[in-house]
Amino acid sequence: MHTASERRPGRAKSAGLALALVSAVAFGGSGVAAKPLISAGFGSLQVVWLRAAGAALVMLPIAWRHRRLALRRPVLLAGYGLLGVAGVQACYFVAIARIPVGVALLVEYLGPALVLGWVRLVQRRPVSRAAALGVVLAVGGLSCVVEVWSGLGFDAVGLLFALAAACCQAAYFLLGDHGSGAGTDTPDPLGVIAYGILTGAALLTLVAHPWTLDWSKLGGSARMDGTQVPNALLVCWLVLLATVLAYGSGILAVRRLSPQVAGVVAFLEAVVATVLAWFLLGEHLGAPQLIGGVAVLAGAFVAQSATPARAPAAPVTRGRPEAAGTPQPAGPLPAAPAPTELPDPPTPRGHQM
Repeated sequence: MHTASERRPGRAKSAGLALALVSAVAFGGSGVAAKPLISAGFGSLQVVWLRAAGAALVMLPIAWRHRRLALRRPVLLAGYGLLGVAGVQACYFVAIARIPVGVALLVEYLGPALVLGWVRLVQRRPVSRAAALGVVLAVGGLSCVVEVWSGLGFDAVGLLFALAAACCQAAYFLLGDHGSGAGTDTPDPLGVIAYGILTGAALLTLVAHPWTLDWSKLGGSARMDGTQVPNALLVCWLVLLATVLAYGSGILAVRRLSPQVAGVVAFLEAVVATVLAWFLLGEHLGAPQLIGGVAVLAGAFVAQSATPARAPAAPVTRGRPEAAGTPQPAGPLPAAPAPTELPDPPTPRGHQM
């Protein structure tokens, strides 16, 4: 018979898994809600601004509660706002205006592979064979997704913006190396996210020019595969579900699970986005894209969860740092860093957010 203390960790894990699933589903629906708005006449950057500004208003009380964080870690917050919120969202929304939602998100999932390349080529640290295999799988799968044999089956500009979103996502991962870890100076992740959204909304205001927005369009409607949906409802979906709920449930999930477990569940986001786009937007993918998508997700998963490479017995010469004790880039949530592993995906993530 299990005691109450024995049942408590199991309940916390079950609750954490449920919250992680909610976060993945909420994030996965962002592109499905945004694309009809873009098709209805809203600019891509305007949709990103509406989402970020609405979420910033909701997160404002949390930012006020952690107001000292803005003075303690201004560079970290600016990086999260610029790359993790404004950069990822803007590039992703521009991409989905030109290519299918599922394809854009699968390209964005090259982020972990780009982090691996940074660790190996720039930081000159060894990586495990499993991680390298994950990169090969991801790149091979991406070739199927975009149908390289037919000279790229999708809009080249859209693919470039999706790749730019992957680069911003990779930078977002690497920023976690400066915002996580143990210690009294570790910033509260909820405060970092709140200020990241506020900073991102402020930066997007400069480029989206919301004063030129035709606010009367919010009273109109957009088509979702033949069905008319109010634009205001889609904006509320983006703000409350795809941002506030997604971020909040992700934070709570990681506090009940390890960041790595929560990050694995977050890989369902691409599946959710593809399935929702299929049923709600009529964006059907062919067999090569589906097979390639599975390979991309498998490669990203393998690269992300690969065990650390064995550290050399002696320090590496010729300018390379010692592998032993070298901190890895961690996800933006507090987690104990491990050598030569890829960072855990930020949960809640900031990629297409």
